[in-house]
Amino acid sequence: MNDTFPPGATLGVLGGGQLGRMFVHAAQRMGYRTHVFSPTDDSPAGQVAHAVTVADYQDHDAVARFANDCDAVTYELEQLPLLTAEVTARHAPLRPGPAVLEIAQDRLKEKNFLRGADLPVGGFAGIESAEDLAPAIEAIGCPAVLKTAGGGYDGKGQCRIDQADQLANAWAELGQQPCILETWVDYVGELSVIAVRDQAGGFEAIGPIRNVHVNHILDLSAYPPTVPERVEHDAIEIARRLVEALDVVGVLCVEMFLTADDSLLVNEIAPRPHNSGHLTIEACAVSQFEQQVRVTAGLSAGRSTLRRAAAMVNLLGDLWAEGEPDFAAALDVPEVSLHLYGKAEARPGRKMGHLTALADTSDLAAGRALAARAALTHDGPPTAPGRRSLAWTQP
Repeated sequence: MNDTFPPGATLGVLGGGQLGRMFVHAAQRMGYRTHVFSPTDDSPAGQVAHAVTVADYQDHDAVARFANDCDAVTYELEQLPLLTAEVTARHAPLRPGPAVLEIAQDRLKEKNFLRGADLPVGGFAGIESAEDLAPAIEAIGCPAVLKTAGGGYDGKGQCRIDQADQLANAWAELGQQPCILETWVDYVGELSVIAVRDQAGGFEAIGPIRNVHVNHILDLSAYPPTVPERVEHDAIEIARRLVEALDVVGVLCVEMFLTADDSLLVNEIAPRPHNSGHLTIEACAVSQFEQQVRVTAGLSAGRSTLRRAAAMVNLLGDLWAEGEPDFAAALDVPEVSLHLYGKAEARPGRKMGHLTALADTSDLAAGRALAARAALTHDGPPTAPGRRSLAWTQP
């Protein structure tokens, strides 16, 4: 069924975090009304929406009332109870649908789906009981990484395994819950593609975007990446094949490892906009959030033409440890934009906002973004603004 809702309609979002906040901004700019469902009051998305429902995700009556008030609904996190998504979909179009969410929520289902679709993935084995430990480590070998099948993000819910006898203790530390043991990939870089597919099957890709993580948390993203043209083509083609195989209507991020021989392996997927795509707000003709608005409303995907090279750095709560950061100093760096998420409490490791910098090249943009973040705490730029080369390793 093709449902199209023009500006003036109400678009709902399950989840009240920063991704929902930026979705609301994009929707309102296009003339849509917005309704946020969040289990917490004063959420980042709820602060800026036309309407807010504050209730537990397990309150299915509240979920149904919320969905009935919306013409179409999306979500900004995949840690939703699957039944919440299914209840929503009974009352309004949900994009992407519950079937996509179910696969993305479970790493073992995700990897099995990828393998079944003949998409490139590393070796893996499922672990559901103690009897699975020995066969898994024999099949995968060391080094490996043990991850919980469900939940976990930013490095949470996973352990590196360097010796076979570490596996049992690691599984116990993770609560003896269903897990997946994955081959440790000796990658040289990380890339992401923001894939967009509308209800008519139209496809648009943003990326690949080049990413650098620090302590398992995304630290810096840059677009376009300095990778061979074949790698760019392959990354986009993987994303296309994936959203078509999943029959996605919506936005989905595909995270990939780049190996030394320029091969790509899919690491994980997220059926929503992604932290690495925040730079599209300034850098692209159509941002990842406008794309999410478009396809949620049943409109065609837009052309996310790159207007200017860009880089983004995350702002974690650690930057507030000695008081309010010096935002004026950061904004003195040329072509830098500040985004804060409206979170009242700054905690170490908590994403409080981000900075995006534009320049003629992504390396120059990365230098500006890093210099602006350094200026927040008067640490001074690592080098002159705009002159730091973007490396794959920790900045």
